[in-house]
Order: sequence, then structure tokens, then C-alpha cells
Amino acid sequence: MAFLMKSMLSNQVKNLGLGGGGEESKEESTPSDPAAAAGMTREEYEEYQKQMVEEKMERDAAFAQKKAERACLRVHLREKYRLPKSELDENQIQMAGDDVGLPEDLQKMVAEDQVEEEDKDSILGQLQNLQNMDMDAIKEKAQATFTEMKQAAEQKCCVM
Repeated sequence: MAFLMKSMLSNQVKNLGLGGGGEESKEESTPSDPAAAAGMTREEYEEYQKQMVEEKMERDAAFAQKKAERACLRVHLREKYRLPKSELDENQIQMAGDDVGLPEDLQKMVAEDQVEEEDKDSILGQLQNLQNMDMDAIKEKAQATFTEMKQAAEQKCCVM
């Protein structure tokens, strides 16, 4: 209580311009303890610091998990489209642990894609693709390619 009264009175005296309490303000304005600078006791400050460290660790863990999920998705897409593997993605998955998998919504999408691809790979799927083909366009392309090859051969060969 005495501290509160002293600080209030010294601030009022300073505002009047009488210059009282100038030396005390220099000592009080530069506290060496960070807890005092934050307006907390030492125990409160330590607890606050501990909470900050725990929150940072939780955020970092969640971020690493999200990065690993994205890496898992990229690995899956690389396998699907037969693209070269990436060491960076594999390292991110290993850092997050073995419990990394695709998120549920992406797993549903992947399952739907696999069903569609299995349908296309079946005999019935191939027959449906044959029905959708434009045979006239294919025949014209084949004839054009054959005539181009014949002309190229005639230009290179004197006998023809």
C-alpha cells in the first residue's frame, strides 16, 4: 500500500514540475526482473512462460501433423500417376510418426477414384470406350499418316 501511495504522489509531484522523486523513478523504471516488468510475481511469470512453451509445442505438433498429411497425399498422388518419389515428403512423414494418414475427406475421394479406375480397367469399361470413339476420325488420321510416310519414302528413295 505504501508503494502505491508513493508512486501516485511522486507522479503527481512530477506533473507539477517541482522535480521531486526524480532519482526514484530512474530506479523503478529499469527493473532487472522480467516478472516485475510484466507486472507479475515471479511464480506467475514462470507459470506464464511454461504455458507459452506448452502452447508453442502444441502448435508445432499440429503443424507438423498437417505437413505430414499433405506429404502423404503427395506421395499417394505420385504413386498413382507413377511420378518420381520425393525424399522431402518421406522425411516429413517419418518426422510426424507412423500414425499419419490421409484425412477422412481425402480418403473418400481416393476411394471413389479407385472405383472409377477399376470400372475403366474392366472389359466392360473398355467396350464403353470403344463405343465413344469416333472411328471416322481415327480412319482419317491413319490414312493421313500413311500418305505422309509414303511421300517421305518416295522423296528419299529413287526407285519408288
